[in-house]
Amino acid sequence: MSPISPREVTVSEPVLKTDCLLGEGPLWDSKSGTLHFLDINKHQVFHYHFESGNLTRDQYKESIGCLALRKDGGLACAARQGFALLTRTENGEPGISYIARPLPAADVPFVRFNDGACDAKGRFFAGTIQSSYPPIGGRLYRLDPDGTCELVDADGISDGNGLGWSEDHRILYFTDSLNHRIFAYDYDIDTGKASNRRVHIDTTANGLGTASFPDGFCIDHLGGIWSARWGGSKVVRHAPGGGIDFVIHVPKALNVTACCFGGPNLDHLFVTTASCLAEGGDESLTREHKAALQEKFPDSGNVFVVDLHGEFREGKYRYEYLG
Repeated sequence: MSPISPREVTVSEPVLKTDCLLGEGPLWDSKSGTLHFLDINKHQVFHYHFESGNLTRDQYKESIGCLALRKDGGLACAARQGFALLTRTENGEPGISYIARPLPAADVPFVRFNDGACDAKGRFFAGTIQSSYPPIGGRLYRLDPDGTCELVDADGISDGNGLGWSEDHRILYFTDSLNHRIFAYDYDIDTGKASNRRVHIDTTANGLGTASFPDGFCIDHLGGIWSARWGGSKVVRHAPGGGIDFVIHVPKALNVTACCFGGPNLDHLFVTTASCLAEGGDESLTREHKAALQEKFPDSGNVFVVDLHGEFREGKYRYEYLG
């Protein structure tokens, strides 16, 4: 439990009514003032220009789990089978150009890549989700700028999710959603090696229970981890010293999936959510039950924003892909 009562904020109305099935992966581009985010189930990438309010979307032929900015413009991604670049044809049609497909061929029909981020040397890390039938565990992979791809960890991982680095680059944080853990690894920025995995945050010990799960996260300039809660209608801030000291409630959205800082001063927290009808949710629920939940939480699938007025702003925890 938190040692003190956390501060609480409620956000009731979405900034964007996108009706995503599986809204995910928010990524702020300071150069263009644009928020990029995904609908994994619908194979869509959205681009929201904050100042003008203009929203566009691109349709792809397969799912995309996360995005990364590139140094010279454009976007890299972890697509269904591996790491790729987002491209356009001569006619302007969006496409995917794979760099590495590290999944074993037998696993491809059952699992996919999910969340990820790049370190300060431009290496792209991304996790995969597990399969129950057949049993296939989640994994964490690393793509180097030269196109080399390596397995980082496959030890008892369920759904690989939010990840990022401490400001001094010495710690890699990685979310294992269904095991209710955020891990920490010792990290060597010179080699890209992660070692000495341990539990950094046991979310059940922080009083969050097992009915909801840690999903994507971002890190603020003070080192706090803002973790979205799938099934929990909120984002919680895990303070560097331990415990939860800030909670953002999103009462009209059940499945809160990810968050990132953005806006002109990097102090707006953008929050993505997923529909209660999303593929990959609680498969024990009937479609009728899921539909009833969607009626109860009608903004599940929309995007929210909270102005934190400079108290918290984006930290240095993820970077551009240099490949």
